[in-house]
Amino acid sequence: MHDDKETLPLVEEELVVGTQTVTDGRVRVSTHTETIRDFADVELGGSEVDLERVPFGTVVETVPQVRIEGDVTIVPILEERLVVEKRLVLVEEIRITRRTTFRTERVEADLRRQSASVERIEDDEATKETSNGKPL
Repeated sequence: MHDDKETLPLVEEELVVGTQTVTDGRVRVSTHTETIRDFADVELGGSEVDLERVPFGTVVETVPQVRIEGDVTIVPILEERLVVEKRLVLVEEIRITRRTTFRTERVEADLRRQSASVERIEDDEATKETSNGKPL
């Protein structure tokens, strides 16, 4: 028996998508660092102390405490003296005065600043900078 059927091959097309790296230009980036001398005004604080001795000859019954009057700290100095009886005598006070002072000084520092320049390399220049067809 003879088969009248013919076999036809079927064909199918497939779409394949890919990417290819293409150089369409190059750029050159350069950096430059420069040193700049800069100044800043700085306020510095400090304290000074004046010492004043104030003589007393006062007999006291109890020991006076260290006290502060305004910006003056008063420290009592005592001694015992032998009399017919023992007495507490305020001999002197030491007065300590604090003053806060400020002064402005100029300080120097070297500061660094960087800048960058970007330039586009044209195709004919890019061609000169290749070796064996590959970019450097």
